[in-house]
Amino acid sequence: MLKSYKDMPSTPVSLQSTEDIMTGNWRTMRPLIDEEKCIRCYICWKFCPDMSIEVEEADDFPTVNLDYCKGCGICANECPKDAIEMVREE
Repeated sequence: MLKSYKDMPSTPVSLQSTEDIMTGNWRTMRPLIDEEKCIRCYICWKFCPDMSIEVEEADDFPTVNLDYCKGCGICANECPKDAIEMVREE
């Protein structure tokens, strides 16, 4: 019987890179970025746990790669200008 996590055998959590695993179909809500409110501070990019917020070049508006976005809403919660709205997935 295991007494603590230290007694567990060490095994890999995943056998492949997360870049190979598209998780977008898990989503029930999706982020929608309002470019009129967005100040391009990229805080959404910084806080996205799945790295699904993308910025191609400096001063570009951020975009969301929906193949990997799980719809957690962290980007919308962290946005200082409320430029990201979480909308129900259709």
